Amino acid sequence: MNMMAMAFLAAVAVGGVAYVFLYPILSGEKQAEKRRASVARTEPAARTVRGQPKARRDAIENTLKEFEERQKKAKLSITTKIAQAGLSWTKKQFILISAGIGFGLFFVAFIVGPGLLPAVAIGFAGGFGVPRWLLSYLKKRRELKFLEAFPDAVDIIVRGVKAGLPLLDCMKMITTEAPEPIKSEFRVIVDTQAVGMPLGEACGKLYERTPVAEANFFAIVVGIQQKAGGNLSEALGNLSRVLRDRKKMKAKIRAMSQEAKASASIIGALPLCVMLLVYITSHDYITLLFTDSLGHLMLAASAVWMSMGVLVMKKMINFDF
Repeated sequence: MNMMAMAFLAAVAVGGVAYVFLYPILSGEKQAEKRRASVARTEPAARTVRGQPKARRDAIENTLKEFEERQKKAKLSITTKIAQAGLSWTKKQFILISAGIGFGLFFVAFIVGPGLLPAVAIGFAGGFGVPRWLLSYLKKRRELKFLEAFPDAVDIIVRGVKAGLPLLDCMKMITTEAPEPIKSEFRVIVDTQAVGMPLGEACGKLYERTPVAEANFFAIVVGIQQKAGGNLSEALGNLSRVLRDRKKMKAKIRAMSQEAKASASIIGALPLCVMLLVYITSHDYITLLFTDSLGHLMLAASAVWMSMGVLVMKKMINFDF
């Protein structure tokens, strides 16, 4: 019986190994992966495009490489993060505000009485965590406002260029008609170009202040047109359609993920609600968790597992697009 079991397990193991190594070859998966890799590779394919001079192709490729290298080398400083959040603070003001928040939370925690070390930890978390969380929140809110009005701003440029206006004059129209933060961002582009910076490079700075893919698309289109020429109204018209399609797709993804987010919220809040109900109905039954050392260990383990579950659910229902 043992020999039969060993032979069966050996056959299953050999069959599994053969399936893993031979199935991709027999089914054509390796060829499909090679084909997908050749299509998705970042380097430009060596091919000839009819009606497109080699110098123009080289200019477009060089412009794309410059944008990619600039994005890789970009390092976010505190001043850049403050600008991305739409605030007019200086670095010194941000440090003073962070220190004030940290000292304030430390003083409150020390007065309440959890102890010196917990008060220091709370003050440290408040001084370094709260201001940066605030910058992240304001940055995200500003980016959402930017994306909401950016396709309309591109349409204004398209209509102006088709009417015969220069690109800079179209941008000046945006600085007077578009809502914030579109108005202030394009005003920075106009002012930067007025002091001598090329328009393509000035538009490239837009992505540094508003790090969203849509701003990067716009900067690439304008930069390529400034260096290689071409029909700007057609390129920006295509860009406008792409921006609106991305906006629709984001709204669709957000609507489809609301059910999962509601389920995750209910699952995450259920243990806390049950604990609160048990505390109200059977106070002596649950008090041991807060008075006994084993109860403290159980609470800590439960908090760790709950945090891991919440993070896993958040990773599953948040879609990057």
